[in-house]
Amino acid sequence: MSSAIRVAVLGGGQNCEHDVSLASATSVAAALDPTRYDVVRLTIDPDGGWRDGRGDLLGIAGAVHLLTTCDVVLPVLHGPKAEDGTLAGLLDLAGVPYVGSGVRAGALAMDKWATKLVAEAVGVATAPGVMLTAATARSYRWTHPVVVKPIAAGSSHGVALVTEPDRLEAALRAALALDERVLVEDLVVGREIDLAVLGRSDGTRIVAPALEIVTDGLFDFATKYDGSAVFQVPAALDEADLKALEHAALAVYDALGCAGVARVDFFLTSNGPVLNEVNTFPGFTEQSQVPKMFAAGGTSYGDLLDLLVQDVLEG
Repeated sequence: MSSAIRVAVLGGGQNCEHDVSLASATSVAAALDPTRYDVVRLTIDPDGGWRDGRGDLLGIAGAVHLLTTCDVVLPVLHGPKAEDGTLAGLLDLAGVPYVGSGVRAGALAMDKWATKLVAEAVGVATAPGVMLTAATARSYRWTHPVVVKPIAAGSSHGVALVTEPDRLEAALRAALALDERVLVEDLVVGREIDLAVLGRSDGTRIVAPALEIVTDGLFDFATKYDGSAVFQVPAALDEADLKALEHAALAVYDALGCAGVARVDFFLTSNGPVLNEVNTFPGFTEQSQVPKMFAAGGTSYGDLLDLLVQDVLEG
């Protein structure tokens, strides 16, 4: 085992995506080839405690020491205090190589308002919207259907479609319970299309086959995980639409400064792609969207993990 690559697989986290992250991390750890990798499991509890693979509390100093014994870290974490650049900053300071985006890209992509500004600056359309706080939300008036969402949360927690004015207050209250800022966007009518972009160590970019999400309504937290949504991959797209989506996905990926794999979500409207959001480390079980997209392009789940790890070691 001395010649094996020592990989820390980190899951959990201090946010509402804790359980989703645990599922992803468990799947990733199981898929790493034991003949090539020495897997070290670490978990962050909801209260911030760090545990090793046996479940023993390590403390932050003990966790950092363990991480520094690894060749590379696979931070399979989603949401605030994790995917938002927080963990990347810790690993940078500890001098430990890791898979995925760095501090800047993680922070920008987690902030949906900042992502909108970056996307629009490089010519990628976003839904018209406003940013509200607890103070300014009181003066906001509903005039048409909108989607309310926390600015920094994932897995569609706190997201609500508001089609009637008397439902606005509850939607804003639910979103503000998860974040001090919320985004209120116009409802966009279009097909929900996801693109996965993989940045390689040699500077090239790979875009996996596009995936379409088919639902009877809003793709919210329940729909994401109850099995009712249908993922069609490759999505049935004509050449012009596919090229427009791929161009927009690459433009946003590069403008944010992403690394490793990221999922860039769009609405495909009659006027072209409209960016929804960017996930710098999306759900990563074998049945999650990104692994399904790469599998459709001929890259298996295990091979995708190999690419992510090897690119960090070679970079």
